[in-house]
Amino acid sequence: MIGTTTATMDRNADGEQGRRKKGGFRTMPLILASEVCDRFATAGFNANLITYLTQQLHLPMVEASNLLTNFSGTSAFTPILGAFAADSFAGRFWTIIAGSVVYQIGMIGVVLALLYLSLLCTSLGSGGIRPCVVAFGADQFEQQKQQQDSSAAEAAKAEAERKRRYFNLYFFTMGFAVLLALTVVVYIQENVGWGWGFGIPAIGMFISIVVFLVGYPLYVLLRPGGSPFTRLVQVVAAAFKKRHAAVPEDPGLLYKDKELDALISTNGRLLHTNQLTFFDRAAIVTPGDITPSGQPDPWRLSTVHRVEELKSIVRLLPIWSAGIMLATAGSHNYTFTIMQARTMDRHLGPGHFQIPPATLTIFSTAAMLVTLAFYDRVFVPLARRVTGLPSGITYFQRMGIGLAISVLSVASAALVETKRRDAAARHGLLDSPAAVVPISVFWLVPQFAVHGVGDAFSSVGHMEFLYDQAPESMRSSAVALFWLAGSIGSYMGTVLVTAVQRATRGRGEWLQDNINRGRLDKYYWLVTCLVVLNFGYYLVCFYFYTMKPLEVADDDNGGGDHDKEFELSSSLQKNGGGGTGGMV
Repeated sequence: MIGTTTATMDRNADGEQGRRKKGGFRTMPLILASEVCDRFATAGFNANLITYLTQQLHLPMVEASNLLTNFSGTSAFTPILGAFAADSFAGRFWTIIAGSVVYQIGMIGVVLALLYLSLLCTSLGSGGIRPCVVAFGADQFEQQKQQQDSSAAEAAKAEAERKRRYFNLYFFTMGFAVLLALTVVVYIQENVGWGWGFGIPAIGMFISIVVFLVGYPLYVLLRPGGSPFTRLVQVVAAAFKKRHAAVPEDPGLLYKDKELDALISTNGRLLHTNQLTFFDRAAIVTPGDITPSGQPDPWRLSTVHRVEELKSIVRLLPIWSAGIMLATAGSHNYTFTIMQARTMDRHLGPGHFQIPPATLTIFSTAAMLVTLAFYDRVFVPLARRVTGLPSGITYFQRMGIGLAISVLSVASAALVETKRRDAAARHGLLDSPAAVVPISVFWLVPQFAVHGVGDAFSSVGHMEFLYDQAPESMRSSAVALFWLAGSIGSYMGTVLVTAVQRATRGRGEWLQDNINRGRLDKYYWLVTCLVVLNFGYYLVCFYFYTMKPLEVADDDNGGGDHDKEFELSSSLQKNGGGGTGGMV
């Protein structure tokens, strides 16, 4: 379930004047610098935990893998709570601060060897940070009042282009911080000690809090104004009460109230769609729906805009769910793959220097960074000439490309594990799990690199899709949904590992502490099949998806307010048009 609220802004003259002086690109250095420190801290804390649990705390491999997968899943689930708090009463700024402080406490806890308490605190802290940072950064580009000669469509396209660049910049910054952590912190953990290895990320988190606080006077702060979750429940309740009522053939007869929806539709009201018509009953006016004060009873009567808010959320869920399997498929990159790397030749050159196993994930991060830069500077301009779209391709196409590439990533992992295990068998090392198999660890690089390329397409496209297609009053929840997909995917990874272990126990166990005797390659091929099925599922969901139609307010030359309705066909919206994903 989703908990979110409406973020509204003071609309008086003084508020508008202050708003023009705040926000914009000048706040990005502070927000992104804070994000660099935050991601540096979280990546440095999480990257090598599998080694800490197995080598320092001596947990069995499967138990340690499931513990970290569950921890990752919990950390990705708590953003739902953070989004609810941010939009209901706390606001995004203070939710980020609170989440950062709780995360800081958790990082100090692991230094003091309070493992489970620290994991809980960092999970809760992530809930305050993850759903709000992306949306808070996008808030800084809140559309300003347009000049009289600037149309609403042109303004929407300009704002969409700024936000598309912002999303790319956000993921690039996040990847840079992760790369820094994997090259510095992991080396310190492996070669200096775990005290410094966890202490340095804790210092990074403290710096991120300070930097973020410094920018307070410059930020656009949207004021929370109540939970849209309540409105969704009200629509369901009203539709159920009128379940026997006949839906009128003319949607113009359904209840609309522009003044009532003003604070939750500043970018335009949602227009009626012919899908999920059961919920249209909530907008049918019946006796008793209007209170003596002249206001509608929200538990009996909802506006078309509020009904369409619910429909928008329901419609995007199938495509959103395609991201779950990506998280499931990628969960082994931080567990089993690191255990594989520990059995391989990790020497860099003829010297004694060895690459820490967890550092191999830098190849995934580096590939993502290169792909993001290439995508923004080379791919988009070239694609723009072919498609005519400001974004080059739609976020649907971007997600589809990422999902297809993810198949290659997992398949390459299966092929490399087959080669590694064959090398162990040839040299008689199947029963020597601590021995070094004479095969270079750099055989693992392709699967990490391909995963990073796919992530640059799928993750950014996924985030753009959720942010754009969610109702404007529910965008914190849209970001939380992105992390929730990762949460469910992580838990599914745990379920899959447990199911495979139980199914293969007693007859060539696939997953065991001695991975030379195990059959990780077969596990990877199983995941590959699941990812292929997931890609087909995404294509079916895309084919039937309908974009949200929006009523856009524009000013005529005389300064009057007129509403222009942009309700394009589904095929046109999904394959062209303005916006970040091919939408007006």
